[in-house]
Amino acid sequence: MKEQLKKVLNEKRYKHSIGVAEEAKRLASFYGADTDKAYTAGLLHDCAKCYSVGEQIELCEKKGVMLDRATLDCPAAIHGFLGAEIVRTEYGIDDTDILNAIRYHTVGRAGMTLLEKIVYIADMTEEGRDFDGVDELRAALKKDLDEAVLRSVRQQFMLQYSRLGVIHPNMIYMWNDLILNKKQEKRG
Repeated sequence: MKEQLKKVLNEKRYKHSIGVAEEAKRLASFYGADTDKAYTAGLLHDCAKCYSVGEQIELCEKKGVMLDRATLDCPAAIHGFLGAEIVRTEYGIDDTDILNAIRYHTVGRAGMTLLEKIVYIADMTEEGRDFDGVDELRAALKKDLDEAVLRSVRQQFMLQYSRLGVIHPNMIYMWNDLILNKKQEKRG
């Protein structure tokens, strides 16, 4: 898989993918998820990232990946949806858990599984990441996965807000789902 991935990613993206794989494996061990699935999903999560947006859309059309208006308006999300299909067809992986972790690693969704959350946050917190707030995300990860994911989503909302950018509906659904679950935990 690594050799195949090296052919489609530039050096920086490949290094990031290795970092995400290692972080996802570490988090999976810490939170009790399947470490092999976490590593594989982390490794392959950006397999479609180095194609231009136009190429991504064209590949989606060829591979039958349906893109709704919200996804087309958030082009950074396309590579996750396309990547899941590439992993299925070109890497021969048909594990639904791995494919969904790749599919939703950028915009999330309501009802995310443990593995999906792990790959989502590993993408944000792998050791090569360096942005304002990453240390707070890493600290939150030591205590509560959902809290770290919520903090990450909040950062994404604020970034899109400052840019007057579109927020993908999946991210809003993910936020609401996590908040409602936290409220339910406090009541129960």
